[in-house]
Amino acid sequence: MTRSVILGGAGFLGSHLCDFLLEKGHEVVVVDDLTSGRLENLGSSIEENGVQFIRQNICQPLSIKGNADFVFNLASPASPPRYMEMQRHTLLTGSIGTKNGLELAAEKKARFIQASTSEIYGDPLDHPQKETYWGNVNPIGPRSCYDESKRFSEALCIAYANELEVDIGIARIFNTYGPRLNPIDGRVISNMVAQALVNEPISIYGDGNQTRSFCYVSDLVDGLFALATSKHSGPINLGNPVETTINQLAEVVIEATSSQSDIQFFPLPIDDPIRRCPDISKAIALLSWRPEIDLDTGIRRTIQYFEGNGSDDS
Repeated sequence: MTRSVILGGAGFLGSHLCDFLLEKGHEVVVVDDLTSGRLENLGSSIEENGVQFIRQNICQPLSIKGNADFVFNLASPASPPRYMEMQRHTLLTGSIGTKNGLELAAEKKARFIQASTSEIYGDPLDHPQKETYWGNVNPIGPRSCYDESKRFSEALCIAYANELEVDIGIARIFNTYGPRLNPIDGRVISNMVAQALVNEPISIYGDGNQTRSFCYVSDLVDGLFALATSKHSGPINLGNPVETTINQLAEVVIEATSSQSDIQFFPLPIDDPIRRCPDISKAIALLSWRPEIDLDTGIRRTIQYFEGNGSDDS
C-alpha cells in the first residue's frame, strides 16, 4: 500500500489532500501541531480510515515508523493576519521545519512535495506570473515572514535535490478556497462569506480593483497529486488563471448569499499585491492539469459549508 505523510495535514488544504489520498487507497500519516489546523477538519478519517495523527511541531525532528512513499509539506500558517501574528513561528516552520521534512524524505527515499506559494512573486511587475519570474518581494516588510520562509523552502529543496538526490517537487500555489476555510482566519473569501451571511458590511481593502486568481480546493488537490505522481521537480504554478478583482468577488458573494450587505472600504495593507494571476502553461503541458470549477460554483459550495456549520457534501 502506498503510504503518504502530510505535514500540516489538519489544515484547510492538508485535510482535503488527506481525503483525496484515502480515496486513492493510500495509508496516511498526518503531522500537525494544530497551531492553525483543526482536528475537526479530519472528521472521521482518524477513526474510520485509520489515519495516524501525530501532534507535533515539525521544527522538532520527525520520526515516522515504517515506510513512506510521499512526504507532502503543507505546514505553515497561510492567512496574512495569522502569519503576521506568528512571524518567528512562520519563518522557523519554513526553514527548520522544511529541513526536517526533507531529512525524513531522504531517510525514507520518499518523493517530497513542497507547498510553496504565489507570494514568492511578491507584488509582481510581470503579468501573468511565470515560474521564471524572480519576483518583487520586500524582504523586511510586514508579509516577509511568509514570503521569505517559502523562498527559503524552495532553495532548500533544490539544495537537497542537488546534494542528496532527494526527489522533490515544488508547487507554487495561488489563492485557494472551499469548504473548511476557517471563517475567522482573515482570508478574503472566508471574510466575505462570513460577513454576507449575517448581512454585515463586506470589508474591502484598497479600492477593490486589485486582482487575485481563485482556485477551488478540489482542483488544487488534483494538481498537487499530479505533481506528486510525475517526475517533474518544478517549480510549477498551480492556480486558476482567471483574474478576478476583489470588487467582482464581492458581487459574486453577495449574489450567491442573497445578502443585504453593503461594501465598506479600508486602506490597502502595506505590500499587498495589486495584481496576481498565474501562467499555468507549464502545469498544462507537464501535468495535463487545469482547474475545472468556476468561481460561481466554488463560491456556492463554500457558502453551503459555512451555512451548514461545517457540513461538507461537496
